[in-house]
This record gives sequence, C-alpha cells and structure tokens, in this order.
Amino acid sequence: MPVQLPKAIAAYFAADRKGQPQATSECFMPEAVVIDEGNRYVGRDAICQWMANASTQYSYTVEPFDVAGDDGRIIVTSHLVGNFPGSPVDLRYCFVLDGDSIAQLEIVP
Repeated sequence: MPVQLPKAIAAYFAADRKGQPQATSECFMPEAVVIDEGNRYVGRDAICQWMANASTQYSYTVEPFDVAGDDGRIIVTSHLVGNFPGSPVDLRYCFVLDGDSIAQLEIVP
C-alpha cells in the first residue's frame, strides 16, 4: 500500500521517478538546501543540476515505504534499487516544508 505524502513531497518523488530534474527542482523553495552524500546544494539551479547528474550517472528506482514526523521534519524512508554502488539500499529523506514547498532535504542512510 502506498504511503500518504504531503503534496510537495509526493511531487518530488513523482518528478524523480520520471527523470525530470527541472520539475523536481520546482518542488523546492527558491533558496532551498539539499544535502546528499556530504554535498550541499543551495537554490533551485543547483538542485536541478544535482538531480540531472544523478539521473545521467545512475539508473535507479525509488519507492517510499514509510513516513514519520520528527521535530518539524518529515522523514520518508525509501527503497532504492539501481546500478549504483551499494544497491539496493534503504535511505531516509528528511524533508522540511515551508507551506507547499520543500525548504530543505537531507538524504541519509
């Protein structure tokens, strides 16, 4: 059974599934921050480039299977399978929302 996600987070995963970096970046606030693999990306342009690089470097699928709240963050645990080192893996996507947009995302094992 699919998990129920807030609108911005559901849009993020839908755009990621379709391999649409621009649409993915539009789920974020203009000055949002993404932290992934020790790197920090600030702003929609940087986030779009981060997604574009990930989708050209690796083929993968991501399936959210759990959602929980934690101190103002929404933690979405997802199963990733692809041609990247360590596949398959479950990752936690730690979102901070501001209204209907993502203000911050940190992806951690």
